[in-house]
Amino acid sequence: MIETPDVSGAYPRLGQAQIDLLGRAGHSRATSAGEVLIQAGNFDTDFFVVLQGTVLVVEGLHVAGSRQPADLGPGTRILEVHGPGRFLGELGLVEGQPAFASTVSAEAGEVLQISGEDLRRVVLTDAEVGETILRAHLQRRILMISWGAGMRIVGSRFSRDTIRLLEFAAANRLPHRLVDLENDEQAHAILDRVGILANDLPAVVLSASRVLRNPSTADLAVAMGLRAVKEHSASYDLMVVGAGPAGLAAAVYAASDGLSVVLKEGFAIGGQAGTSPRIENFLGFPAGISGGELTERAVIQARKFRVQINVACRASTIELRDGEFRAEFNGSGPATSRAALLATGVHYRRLPVLGLEEFEGISVFYAATVHEARLCGSQPVTVVGGGNSAGQAALFLAGTGAPVRLVVRGADLRAGMSTYLAERIEEHRGIEVLLRANIVGVDGSSALERIIVDLGATGEQRIFESRYLFIFIGAKPHTEWLQGKLALDDDGFVLTGADLEDFPPEFSHLGRRRMPLETSLPGMFAAGDVRHGSVKRVTAAAGEGSTAVAMIHEHLRLLRDGPSRARWNEGQ
Repeated sequence: MIETPDVSGAYPRLGQAQIDLLGRAGHSRATSAGEVLIQAGNFDTDFFVVLQGTVLVVEGLHVAGSRQPADLGPGTRILEVHGPGRFLGELGLVEGQPAFASTVSAEAGEVLQISGEDLRRVVLTDAEVGETILRAHLQRRILMISWGAGMRIVGSRFSRDTIRLLEFAAANRLPHRLVDLENDEQAHAILDRVGILANDLPAVVLSASRVLRNPSTADLAVAMGLRAVKEHSASYDLMVVGAGPAGLAAAVYAASDGLSVVLKEGFAIGGQAGTSPRIENFLGFPAGISGGELTERAVIQARKFRVQINVACRASTIELRDGEFRAEFNGSGPATSRAALLATGVHYRRLPVLGLEEFEGISVFYAATVHEARLCGSQPVTVVGGGNSAGQAALFLAGTGAPVRLVVRGADLRAGMSTYLAERIEEHRGIEVLLRANIVGVDGSSALERIIVDLGATGEQRIFESRYLFIFIGAKPHTEWLQGKLALDDDGFVLTGADLEDFPPEFSHLGRRRMPLETSLPGMFAAGDVRHGSVKRVTAAAGEGSTAVAMIHEHLRLLRDGPSRARWNEGQ
């Protein structure tokens, strides 16, 4: 078989020195033809370097028995072919997720075998070989998502539960593909093969023997290794609510300083930044970096320092009780901590257009990821918004071949968008920009077909064909659950520091004034987009998250040592 060519560093060949270094953590052994090295859906798989022979990465693999060779039958798709010097696995192996594809020896050969735990130690401690493996695994995750490999979500594209699972998988960058009951010929064959009934739908097929029947988002998070623990038996030093750039930065810095940290996220790690196709103004990445890669690298750092990460845990309430914060979460048990950081970010507002909600999740989206781009194909797309998120989405979708129309309410593209983005959009032949324009109507049968745009510049209304609509307008903070608990501004953003008065008398025992990022509750801090007055940029959010950790240390020190003259009092 022809070996899969290296694509963007996804399939590097290790040198002998690198193999020798890895050999210290594992052992070499012989393999037989048809031997399954990694089975899709399994956790805690090992890492393999091919020393002799050829190994295939496949999906749809059928294994007759634990000692029987794999059957590469008609339902099997070969994704990759690797020879000596190549290594196996993808990002899930480093992050503790299940395998999204199987690997099988095409012939008798030899491999170097290392446990997943030992591999993670090598990746995190040896810069040279670790970065080679990590970069390859990141690229392989991108390729798997673009191929539609990985788990199968079986259901109707018009089902709200199907849409819910698709959105969760896409936002968390999990390899998946929709097997649509309406138009996918494989749908009923898969249902019959794994024994799924109509009332089990939608279903998530991880492997022939592992199927989730109409799972909740929390169930899927547990199955994907996105939950470190279900219940918290002890209190933490710091509870971070929200896993966008601010929350991730705070968790990494706090845990690296020795604090015990739990990180709770309601929907997707990385927040809105995690769905950004490319961030080009992040310090240290002159060629840009995708929000997904930035997020995955941060997650690996967080796990390195033993941050307890829990996804699909939406906060419902938090209160200060007996000197500790206790928060309740939908989909998991409560958690307690001595300090807390709010980094729940914002979500985009909905267009006030009649009938728009009928198409949400089907033709109307609030993020532009590989999943949505795959749906769009080459069909006409409309992006609404004048900020960086809208600009990045327009460029990303146009780059996949879709004709894009960018609808901007303002008269100047540069008013709310970085200059470099505005220039690239103006130069792109696949993007049409409509300034001083608003969408006032939508139309379609089962999916969006047309939009009505009010062109303020000319005073006319025009109908445009648009199969998909992406909305990035305004920001509303995720603070509904904090009403009555914290001081918020008129728009719901969290007030901190100088925007608040001194602590009330009941907190006089603290012996200090309020710190710059501290909320109306002492010991609870806020960072990133959710905070009143914050700069709505990824770099600013990450900076605030790390800065908050210094204040959290001071707060915890005072709790431990008692009132004293805090350095935050000086010059405040």
